[in-house]
Amino acid sequence: MGMSDPIADMLTRIRNANQAKMKSVDVLLSKVNFNIAKVLKKTGYISGFNVKRENNKGMLRVYLKFTDSKEGVISGIERVSKPGRRILCRDR
Repeated sequence: MGMSDPIADMLTRIRNANQAKMKSVDVLLSKVNFNIAKVLKKTGYISGFNVKRENNKGMLRVYLKFTDSKEGVISGIERVSKPGRRILCRDR
């Protein structure tokens, strides 16, 4: 059975790994997850990411970023727009 919300799964994995002070976390590879990782890298919330293939499944390894005092750069992360309730905004 497929996953119903891969974006929420990615954000949850990143949040849990950040709280556990892990250096990296693997998430399922999709175009959306890849683009989210690009935005997180560009804005400085993660130190990097790369794509790896295992058993015909693509995985995205996300490298988390921490401060000098070992605190995660990401203090909180949540998904606002959900499959049952779309919340859209525009640039100001």
